[in-house]
Formats: sequence, structure tokens, C-alpha cells
Amino acid sequence: MQKTYRYLPKNKTILVADLAGFITEYRPVYQKTLQVYKGINNTLDFRLLNADQKPISLDNYDIVFVAFDENKLKVLEYTTNSNIVKDSVISGGFTVTINENDLLNIKLQYLSYSIYLVDSNNNNVLTYSDAHFGNNGIIKILDEAMPGPADTYSVTTFIQNSPESIWYSETLDAQPAINGNSALHTAVIYSDSYVGDIDVQATLDNQVTMNTPWANIATVSLNNETQPVSINFNGVFSHIRFKANASPTNTITKILVRN
Repeated sequence: MQKTYRYLPKNKTILVADLAGFITEYRPVYQKTLQVYKGINNTLDFRLLNADQKPISLDNYDIVFVAFDENKLKVLEYTTNSNIVKDSVISGGFTVTINENDLLNIKLQYLSYSIYLVDSNNNNVLTYSDAHFGNNGIIKILDEAMPGPADTYSVTTFIQNSPESIWYSETLDAQPAINGNSALHTAVIYSDSYVGDIDVQATLDNQVTMNTPWANIATVSLNNETQPVSINFNGVFSHIRFKANASPTNTITKILVRN
């Protein structure tokens, strides 16, 4: 029998506070890349030390955690009252919890993070990630642990097929390579008082041209709905599109599709 071990250590990082009497060491210490995974809450464990490697009490400080993307745009920010908890047992210890939902719209990339303290006089006290006064730490966003759902396509453009009173949407890749024979597709129609039918059409042609044959797969009838209406359909197709028998201008806001 093959035995495999899994580990549950704390993702601990040591920080050095910018306080009086700071004496730098001769090599960087403590700096490491933190790995944060999408699809789950991530708890990062920190401990704050002074220049003598002694823990600093956080009783009189609020803590602020911020993370920036490659364009220096702030993508995450937490404070003591939101997602940051001081350790009641270990002096200088605190945790930062990065919420699963906060990572949904962040692509896989490296982020820079910074942590600073706010004292009772509302003064900011910077902390360093190493003893050479390096401020920013590095976070790597990964998705291997909890792979997320497939991307959702948004259909917003319809073109009228003159002289017929029919409107066709742009075509979407139905991703046949990742779907089995019973592939499930879901579409949600966002309507603003649209009256008419929306047909889901599909083709098996690898390339869409003017002569591509299309077949109706499913139909949704709308009558002044103002709430999203969903439809599920199955099948392995090369491309799909939507056909409206009434003008969707200003009445169909968008159609979201997930294959």
C-alpha cells in the first residue's frame, strides 16, 4: 500500500517594524513568496519583530494589508476589523485571511503586498519584509488546488438579417473538445421587457461562413420579462449562436453562456 503524507503548516512570514534604533543586518532574511490559491479562503500567518528579533505588541496598533498588481493597482485591502485578526497568545502575531470571493476576478499572476501599522495618533508605521528595508513581499496567485468554473461568455451584439425581421447574435465556440456526448450548456438571458422568441442555434462546421448550416436546439419565449431567464441544452457542437424574431435593441441586455 502506498502511503502519502499531506501537511498542514502555518503559512508564516516574519516582518520587521520601522521603529527607532533599527539596525540592519548584512543579508536579506525572511523574504519568501507566498502562494495563494483561488477557489478557497487563504489564511496567511505573520509575526512582527523589532531589530533585536523580539516580538512587538500590537495592542496599540491597527494593521493594514494591501496588495497590488503589476500595474500598481490595488486589488486587495484588509484592516484589523476586516479579515485581519491579532493573535491573543503569541505577541506580535496576526493572521490575514484572503477571501475566496476576492480572488474570483484576479488573474493568475504575481502580486506585491505591503503591511503597515496605524498607531493611536493615526500615524503610519511601515513594516519590512526583510532586514535590508525591502518593503514589498510577493504573492503568487495559483489555481491548481481548486480549479474554478469555465469562463462565461457574454453575448451583447445582434445583427439584423435584412430583409427578414430576424436578428442573429455573434457566434460562440461551443468547445467540443472539452465536452462529452451529453455536454451540458447553460445560457441566461437578461431581458428588459423583450417580447418574442430567442432560438439557440448550433452547427457542427469547424468554421463559420455565409453558407454554414444552423439547426435550432432550443427556444425561449419571453413576454415582458425583466428578470433573467435561464435555459439548459445538451449536445456537442462546434459553434452556437442566438436568433431573435423581434428586435433585441434595448430589450435584450446580454446573454451569458457557459459550456
